[in-house]
Amino acid sequence: MSRIIYKKLQEIAQEAALALPRPSFYEQQGPLIRSVDDRLLTDDIIRQCRAYLDESKLECAHGLCHCETVARDAGVLILIEAPALGINNADALDLSLIGELAGLLHDIKRAEKDHAVLGSIEANRILLELGIKRKERGYITEAIKNHEAFRTPSYSTDTVGQLVSDALYDADKFRWGPENFSSTLWLMVAAHKTPVEALHMTFKEQMKIIETVRDTFRTTTGRQYGPEIIDQGIQVGNAIYEEMDALLQR
Repeated sequence: MSRIIYKKLQEIAQEAALALPRPSFYEQQGPLIRSVDDRLLTDDIIRQCRAYLDESKLECAHGLCHCETVARDAGVLILIEAPALGINNADALDLSLIGELAGLLHDIKRAEKDHAVLGSIEANRILLELGIKRKERGYITEAIKNHEAFRTPSYSTDTVGQLVSDALYDADKFRWGPENFSSTLWLMVAAHKTPVEALHMTFKEQMKIIETVRDTFRTTTGRQYGPEIIDQGIQVGNAIYEEMDALLQR
């Protein structure tokens, strides 16, 4: 029964997500997003880093696709934010690459407890092998430590390092919008074999938790665009809950 209901709920979620306008971040920053996407496909360091990501060892809902999307958005956020910090174009491009590496590696230990701390340790090992310099490794590993929601982050006196950390956090939390309800949720319930009754029981509480994320974005750009993304996710989540409620009462 759960499988049939989940199939219907996922259809509802995807229809609701498609009915929404494209989030402003992706509409307005399209050219920049495409340029970072191109680098993710062509850059040699990115290629080498991606080779360390074993899909079979990543957590089901936070696999390679999730990591690449976070990497892209982290890189874009850094490029947008850099001029206000007095970072020139050439340095911003280099720093954007650092953000992309952080995005690729941020969930490498997602299936384990304390995944942010363990992920930062594993990321440092990988970055050493890739020949990344000590300062840049520090930016990446600190960002990975600080990317979880509902945890008090450590703050850096280095504004460049803080930018990498904040961009990674915001890029990761952009995923808590429609993507969370049209894709991630279903991967999770399938992997954990969650009965639909159990999902129904906790769904409203989880929605309240997600709502609180809208006020936690850390970059200026994240605060500009992030709440809209979360609000759209909530819309999709409400559509799921209404349908689930109706199906379970039949």
